[in-house]
Amino acid sequence: MTNVAVVYYSSTGHVHTLAQAAAAAAEKAGAEVRLRRVAETASADAIAANPEWAEHTAATADVTAAAVEDLEWADAILFGTPTRYGLPAAQLKQFIDATGDLWEQGKLVNKVVSSFTSSATAHGGQESTLLALNNTFYHWGAIIVPPGYADPIQFAEGNGNPYGTSHTAADTTPPSGEKLGAIEFQARRLTEIATALQAGLRAA
Repeated sequence: MTNVAVVYYSSTGHVHTLAQAAAAAAEKAGAEVRLRRVAETASADAIAANPEWAEHTAATADVTAAAVEDLEWADAILFGTPTRYGLPAAQLKQFIDATGDLWEQGKLVNKVVSSFTSSATAHGGQESTLLALNNTFYHWGAIIVPPGYADPIQFAEGNGNPYGTSHTAADTTPPSGEKLGAIEFQARRLTEIATALQAGLRAA
């Protein structure tokens, strides 16, 4: 069975919604799945000042925190993050920065990886955020699997990002409909390719 880790950071819940849909799709595709949120690093005062942030933090307190061991366990990893000035959120970046030992031991080589994001506006840095994450995957020696235009859902209005599912929140609008279809396709494609790769490696 293919092991898939969905590792994400979400402040007000949009990325969390996408991560849940991704985890369900990967499981439906036959994978064993770990849904993991990275640890919050913002101050309690900063969180309390934003009611949506505070509400989401409380609502997801029971989601297991990500550990680097989850990456070692996984055959495939799907990362989710809001965009912050066109870059991944600091919380996710801090988690990624803790993977040095795994990288040094070569334990991230040939992991199958992909990523998704959310921003308030359509041109709020979605593509640059996903491309920035790819820089890490190059260093790992991982195998990047984007959604591309490999399914009709990618041609639906509001989708069309071949780099990774990208939700435009307009501050309050949660992912729904075709956007959930896009992340489900991305997670399914990731799982299927990882499964095929594992089968090939076992046969070699």
